[in-house]
Amino acid sequence: MPDPVLLLILVAAIGIGWWLGRMERKHYRYRQRTLSGQHLSRDYFVGLNFLLNEQPDRAIETFVQALEVNGDTIDTHIALGNLFRMRGETDRAVRIHQNLLARPVLTTQQSEQVQLELARDFMRLGVLDRAERLLDGLVRQCENEQTATAAKHLMVDLFEREKDWQAALNVALPQLAKQDESLKRAAAHWHCELAEQNIEEGSPGPARRHLKQALSIDSACVRANWIYADIEHRAGSYRNEIRALRRIRDQDSDMVPITLAPIQRAFDLLDDEQGLIDFLHDQLEKSPYVSFVLLLAERLRTRDGLEHATRLVSEQLQRHPSLRGIDYLMDLYLKEVPEHELEHLRLLKRHTEQLMAQRARYRCKSCGFQGEQLYWHCPSCRQWGAIKPITGLEGE
Repeated sequence: MPDPVLLLILVAAIGIGWWLGRMERKHYRYRQRTLSGQHLSRDYFVGLNFLLNEQPDRAIETFVQALEVNGDTIDTHIALGNLFRMRGETDRAVRIHQNLLARPVLTTQQSEQVQLELARDFMRLGVLDRAERLLDGLVRQCENEQTATAAKHLMVDLFEREKDWQAALNVALPQLAKQDESLKRAAAHWHCELAEQNIEEGSPGPARRHLKQALSIDSACVRANWIYADIEHRAGSYRNEIRALRRIRDQDSDMVPITLAPIQRAFDLLDDEQGLIDFLHDQLEKSPYVSFVLLLAERLRTRDGLEHATRLVSEQLQRHPSLRGIDYLMDLYLKEVPEHELEHLRLLKRHTEQLMAQRARYRCKSCGFQGEQLYWHCPSCRQWGAIKPITGLEGE
């Protein structure tokens, strides 16, 4: 059992015990309730015994049956409902929270808390329309500021799941995004999502406005300049495309490797081979990623011969070892060694190719998710802008 679940059960057990203790004191004063009090105490200790003997399912059932719903036990019932949701039994959580919501003993604050938990239940079940109705009412009328803020965060999450980017922005901006760094990053990406929709619709003007807003929210939003570059490429403005891509270095140097392919394409479309080579030399002085090394080596091999390429890669490997660099260097050696020495090199190259085939290219800095493709929104932890190129011996 996960530690948080066990902790929640223990808290619930303590809460039930406290309430039953209060009831016991009343039963001493009122003789006619003594038998009922003994029954409840017995149920509580039976449930506690189940818990201590690692039988959480039977413990929870016993606690639920023993605990009368009244003003003193609302919080405990809410906690038990949340426990069912954490355990994946969301249908039971819904029943508990709906049952609470129908009780006339709830205060306004308790009712708002139950509605918030019920919205969480519906979101877990994927019943987003019912969750949205509950959250919309809380956002509009909630008296408790903390509950209202939690409802806004849930509503933002809901709109994000529905890919309603503008609705998410309307809720998150400006207050929530100012208070939450991850939400600020997310808001910038929502503007980028809207910009991409504009581009597909053939509306680069509105797309540029969304990108400007994205950068005003988060100046480190790499994706905004990435999309700016795409707009310039579609317009045939390849110099501007290169400028937009080069701005990414100042935003996040870890993302520089993704710029290589479009920058190479732009220089090739400009028929500016020397410009590309100068650019690659400049990049190697700042951050010698292996992709830049290999592209420069290949261009030098074509222009100046095999020896220049071999020397460049060998020097870079001494400073920054790389599996891809070794594999490319073997390709160069295979072009010049005598035939009787090829067998060993080919065998070694097969090994490096197998190792490279097994590696991922990108990794999420938040949850560790790995893949061959760059996602702006992590499929695992759902963080925006957390996936970066893998660097080091097996990466860049």
